[in-house]
Amino acid sequence: METIEKYIEQLISLTGINGDTIPVMRHILLVLAAFLLAFLAGYVCRKLLVPLILKLTAKTDTKWDDVLFNKQVLVAACQIVPAIVIWQLLPMVFYEYPLVRELLTRATAIYITVMSVRLTFVFISSFKDLDGDKRTSTQQYVYSFMGVMKILMVCIATIVVVSIIIDKDPLKLFAGLGATSAVLMLVFQDTIKGLVAGIRLTSNDMLHKGDWITVPKAGANGIVEDMSLTTVKIRNFDNTIVTVTPQALVDDSFQNWIGMQQGDGRRVNRKVYYDFRCIRLIDERLRNELIENNYFKAEEINEEMVNLTLYRKYVEKYLGSHLEVNSDMTLMVRQLEATQCGLPVEFYFFLKDKNWVNYEHNMAEIMEHIYALAPVFGLKIYEQYPDQ
Repeated sequence: METIEKYIEQLISLTGINGDTIPVMRHILLVLAAFLLAFLAGYVCRKLLVPLILKLTAKTDTKWDDVLFNKQVLVAACQIVPAIVIWQLLPMVFYEYPLVRELLTRATAIYITVMSVRLTFVFISSFKDLDGDKRTSTQQYVYSFMGVMKILMVCIATIVVVSIIIDKDPLKLFAGLGATSAVLMLVFQDTIKGLVAGIRLTSNDMLHKGDWITVPKAGANGIVEDMSLTTVKIRNFDNTIVTVTPQALVDDSFQNWIGMQQGDGRRVNRKVYYDFRCIRLIDERLRNELIENNYFKAEEINEEMVNLTLYRKYVEKYLGSHLEVNSDMTLMVRQLEATQCGLPVEFYFFLKDKNWVNYEHNMAEIMEHIYALAPVFGLKIYEQYPDQ
């Protein structure tokens, strides 16, 4: 800056300006020079350093450097550079105007503080891109910790800004926080509760990003898209977004389908009611029909068997041989307690394909076949007609 000042003095002398206008002209040119240097510093960072760093990170095989040193982080860092240049040059530019220098120095320091906090926020938010569709417990711990760090950064920045404005040592202001800790706990009580609830959710392996959960009280039934200190964002299957607090999930019950998602099959549990009047011992005609149509062999049927018994056995055999049914998991057709609406029979089995659309189609195909088999065994599905 001293070299620039010499050039400015020479330029003023060449113009022939003299008298009281020389200091004014000198300061105007010094201010313009300072702003020009700040602009050039920012321009070099944005146009040269940022593309260079992006190219270097793109050539590496690791993902973390692409995420943590992405364009948003680098641009946010470049926005601080011109202010640092101005802050360094202010004592040289306004050496004859201490009051102006002091005010501008404080304003620049406040700007640097705010933009540094913004840079920290952008950097912390970049960690989200390291997550996949799922978020492990360790990643969730880190993510919760980052949320706390954002809050601490805001508190520290606020104290630093106040100390700059009133020209006090920030350490003295930090020392006085003990008296206001109760107020701070009251202000941030939701955040503190959310942090504790989030730790409970992750430490007990109750919830992860990407899980399918059902929260009846909140009307939520969908995939967890994001988890923060204060909210859990759930995208329902109709694409509506429901947000609940981690505290609400801990205090109330919710259903997590992660076991089904990671398991070997998705459960089907259907009840069908059969008319009591059609349940009977088999006769010779029904016996011959079942044998001729290869439902059973002759030695497998005796005269004392009931049509519903044969029906249950055949359906179990049909389910066990079906390609879409996981026969290694629980599979049964059982009779439930009789009701006034008929005899309920429960079909309990697991399908291999857990995709929602495929699951529904496969289940419908199997159950439709089961419905169609009822008349073959002389059974009638109970049907209650509305009053005429």
